[in-house]
Amino acid sequence: MENEELIELKVLGITRSEVQAGAYALLLENADSTPDEARRIPIVVGAAEAQSIAVHLEQVMPSRPLTHDLFVSMFHAFGIELKRVNIYSFKNGVFAAMMHLSNGMADIDIDARTSDAIAIALRTGARIFTTPEVMKLTSYEWRRGGDYKPQRPVRLEDLPVEKLERRLQHYVDKEEYEKAAKVQKIIAQKTSSEQD
Repeated sequence: MENEELIELKVLGITRSEVQAGAYALLLENADSTPDEARRIPIVVGAAEAQSIAVHLEQVMPSRPLTHDLFVSMFHAFGIELKRVNIYSFKNGVFAAMMHLSNGMADIDIDARTSDAIAIALRTGARIFTTPEVMKLTSYEWRRGGDYKPQRPVRLEDLPVEKLERRLQHYVDKEEYEKAAKVQKIIAQKTSSEQD
């Protein structure tokens, strides 16, 4: 996928996660945002990854290199450049990222945890991108003054069958059978109307 099809992101910072106790949220937003409005993506990360990202953002120099600093040192030692990070997928509540690396003679893509890829991108100055699909699935609209508008439809009936099937699986995995039954009924209605 070429860069022009992707959406560039910038890192806003780290905050405590309101969803998961003991975790943190890494907040990204579209790079072409304005001071008054943006699309923002929250990504839940662990304490170690949050600390590594926060240390860099706050320009704190640790006494010994952190793991992500070590990776960057190895990149420099072997002439490897991180060209960009692409957050390419969001499935079952988990983001996936690809690190695009080059040593001047060959390019290689390496799958990585999104938090690790971003921590390294921040240290190397590499740009961070996502796909329009991931942006649509995971972002919300932020406006100055606290007016938040989720992009996703609120009513289950408005979701496409593919998303309903993922939600159904999520409810089954969580053993929330009443919610699963409701979603299953909507899927049945949608698929029968498509066949008519």
